[in-house]
Amino acid sequence: MPSSDYDPASLPDLLPLYYRRLFPFSQYYRWLSYGGVQKNYFQNREFSFTLKDDIYVRYQSFSTQNELEKEMQKMNPYKIDVGAVYSHRPSQHNTVKSGTFQALEKELVFDIDMTDYDDVRSCCSAADICSKCWTLMTIAIRILDRALQDDFGFQHRLWVYSGRRGVHCWVCDEAARKLSVAARSAVTEYLSLVKGGDETIKKVVLTEPIHPFISKSLEVVKEYFSRYALHDQDLMGSKESVEKVLALVPEDARSYLQQEFEKEKKPEKRWKLIKEEALRKQSTAKKGQYFENEIMLQYCYPRLDANVSKGVNHLLKSPFSVHPKTGRISVPIDVSELDKFDPFSVPTISLICEELDRPRPGEEKEKLEDAKEKADEKDAIEKRKSRGAGGKKNAKIYLKLLPKIHLDST
Repeated sequence: MPSSDYDPASLPDLLPLYYRRLFPFSQYYRWLSYGGVQKNYFQNREFSFTLKDDIYVRYQSFSTQNELEKEMQKMNPYKIDVGAVYSHRPSQHNTVKSGTFQALEKELVFDIDMTDYDDVRSCCSAADICSKCWTLMTIAIRILDRALQDDFGFQHRLWVYSGRRGVHCWVCDEAARKLSVAARSAVTEYLSLVKGGDETIKKVVLTEPIHPFISKSLEVVKEYFSRYALHDQDLMGSKESVEKVLALVPEDARSYLQQEFEKEKKPEKRWKLIKEEALRKQSTAKKGQYFENEIMLQYCYPRLDANVSKGVNHLLKSPFSVHPKTGRISVPIDVSELDKFDPFSVPTISLICEELDRPRPGEEKEKLEDAKEKADEKDAIEKRKSRGAGGKKNAKIYLKLLPKIHLDST
C-alpha cells in the first residue's frame, strides 16, 4: 500500500511529536472511561504497547488520563492495543491471588482483514490492497453495521481503519461490553456465513428458508457485485476464475454452463446465464437451488476473525494508533459517508507532523500586517484569535477526522 511521504526509519523521531501534540488523549479517555460508569473502570483496563524492535509490553494500566498521557509520551509505543476491563489493576496482576485476576468485560469487537479474501480477489494478495478490492471492506461494514443495529439493537458502533489492510469495529453499548464468551460466540456465529479452510471449495451453503439476515446481506452484495466482481475482478473473464466459479455450481448445471460459455465470452452475459440456470433449477428441484447467491456471498460476504470477537480478554489495535509499516493513522470511519472513504487518503504520521510546522495559507502575510498594527494591540489580539488554532498550528487534516466517541452510559 503506497504511502510515498512516509519513511519507517523516521518513526522514532515522529512518535514523540505525535504523542505530545496530536494524539487525542481527552477524547480517548472520555471514550474508555464511559463517563465514569463504575468505579475503577478505566483504571482496570488493560493496554499493551509494542515498542521499537518488537518489544511487547502487556498488562499496562493507568489511574488517570494524565498518567496515560505521561507514560505514552515516555514510551512512544509503535503500536497500542486495548484489552479488557479486569477485576484488578492489570499492572498489579502478579500480586493478585492466583485465579482471581479475571477479565470482566470489554467492547464486542470485530476484525476484518483483507488477507482473508485472497482466494477471491485477483487484483492484490497478502498485505497489498487497492481501490478495487477495498470494496470488500465497504460491503463488510455495510452488512455488519446494519445487522448490529437492526438485528441486535446495538447503538454505539465505532468503525476504525486499521492503517493498512482492514477494518475494526468496536461495539460500545453497555449490553455489548457485558456479554459473556458464550454470547459473543453466538453473535459471531450468527454473523458468519463463509466457513471452511483452504481445502474447502464451497464455503457458503444456503438452505430453505433463507434467513432474513442473509436476504438483507444479499441486497447489499448485489449493489456492488456487477462492478466489483464482474468488472474489477474479472470474475467471469479469465479461464482460471471461471473454473473456480463453476466449481461452486451443481455438476449437472456445470456441464451446461461450460458449453454455453464456449459460445458466450462477455462476463455480464455469462453471469446472466448462471442466474437463469439457478432460476430454472429452483423451479424444478425439490430442494432450493441458490447457487448464484452462494457464489455472490462466497466472493463478497464479510470474513470475520472469529477468535478476536469471541474472547473477552483478546486485545485489539487501538484507534489512533500508528501503523509502523505504512505510517497511516488508525482513524475512525464515518459510516454515513462510507462509499467516500479512501484508505489511500488517510494521513500518515509524516504528513500530520509536517502539517504542524507548515504555515497556514496567508499566515506570513498576516504576520506582516500584525507587525504594522502593533499600535492597536487590542485589534492585533482579536486578529490572532480569529486564526482559530492560536499558535499551536494544529494539524487540521487530522483533527477533522476525530470522532465524537464520548458515549453516554446507559
